[in-house]
Amino acid sequence: MHSYHELEERLGYTFKDPKLITEALTHKSYKKPYNNERLEFLGDAVLDLIVGEFLFHKFPDSDEGVLSKIRASLVNESGFATLARAIDLGRYIYLSPAEENNAGREKPSLLSNAFEAVIGAIYLEAGLETSREIVVRLLNETYPVIDLDTLCKDYKTALQELTQATHGVTPDYRLIGSSGPDHRKEFEVAVLLDDRTIATARGRSKKSAQQKAAEIALHKLRKERR
Repeated sequence: MHSYHELEERLGYTFKDPKLITEALTHKSYKKPYNNERLEFLGDAVLDLIVGEFLFHKFPDSDEGVLSKIRASLVNESGFATLARAIDLGRYIYLSPAEENNAGREKPSLLSNAFEAVIGAIYLEAGLETSREIVVRLLNETYPVIDLDTLCKDYKTALQELTQATHGVTPDYRLIGSSGPDHRKEFEVAVLLDDRTIATARGRSKKSAQQKAAEIALHKLRKERR
C-alpha cells in the first residue's frame, strides 16, 4: 500500500480532508465502518455530466445519437478502469487480504468504482470546476484520439495496430490456465510480444480474458511511449 500523496500528484489535486480520500479508496471488503460506495454513487453522476459536457463542446457538429455512443464508450466500467490505470489507482486502494490475493487491484469493476469515488470526493470538496479540469486532462492524456471509430474498436484490434506500428509484429495470445467448475470456469490468458509476456488477465471466457489482457497490454505500451 502506497501513500496516497503520490496519487494526489498524479491527480494534480491535494485533499484538505484526509478522511474523504481514505473513504474514497476503501473497498467494502476492507471491513471498516465506511467504504467508497456512496462516493462512487456521487462520482458516477459527476462523471456522466463532465463527459457529456466535454463531448458536447468537442463535437459541435455531431448529433445526439453519435454523442450518446461516444459517451457510452467512455462512461462505463472499462472506460473508468482505463482512467484509473492511467493514474495507477489500483496501488492505493484499501482491500481485504482475500481480495488482494484474488488480483483485486487489477479488477476493472473495482478500479472503475474507486475512480468514481475519487472523483465524487473531489467534487464534494472542491466543486464541479476542479473536478472537470482533472477529468478532462485525464481524458486528453489517456485518449490521444477521441472519436467513434477509435473508441468502439475492440482492444485486441487496437493492440494489434499499435504493435504492428511500433514493433512490426502482432501479439500472440496463450491460454496459461483455467480454474473452477464447468459452469463457472475462469480462464487465464497471457498476451506476448516477441515471446515476452506483456500482460495476463482472467475472464469467464477465453475471448473476454484476451480482451482484458489486450487492454492491460495496450495501457502498458502506451505508457512506455510517453
